[in-house]
Amino acid sequence: MQTVPARVTATPAALTLVAELTAEHGPILFHQSGGCCDGSSPMAYAVGDFLTGDADVHLGAIGGAEFYISRPQFAVWRHTQLIIDVVPGRGGMFSLENGRGVRFLLRSRVFTDDETAALDAAVPVSPQKPK
Repeated sequence: MQTVPARVTATPAALTLVAELTAEHGPILFHQSGGCCDGSSPMAYAVGDFLTGDADVHLGAIGGAEFYISRPQFAVWRHTQLIIDVVPGRGGMFSLENGRGVRFLLRSRVFTDDETAALDAAVPVSPQKPK
């Protein structure tokens, strides 16, 4: 039986930054909108500063931070595992890492056929975090 792979993961550097941001701001969440400019990077927000809804898909969590993607972007990226990394640079204008000299970066890898079958057989994606 194929194990269901995570739809979103993070590098150790990203997990370290998530822990720093959480210690500073309290619980955080991520949103990947796929828009232009800042919206093309994963954006970190304090919980309550960004509201998710039916237009968003919950992919999982990284370092305790829930991760959402816009439904249109999910349609494009559903065949890939999103890997959140950190690189030198300037964070998104509204993202919590802004001003630290680093930014979150989205990397990806295509799921194998077996992984895709396991994901398709699993509980369907939903806009809200599972209870």
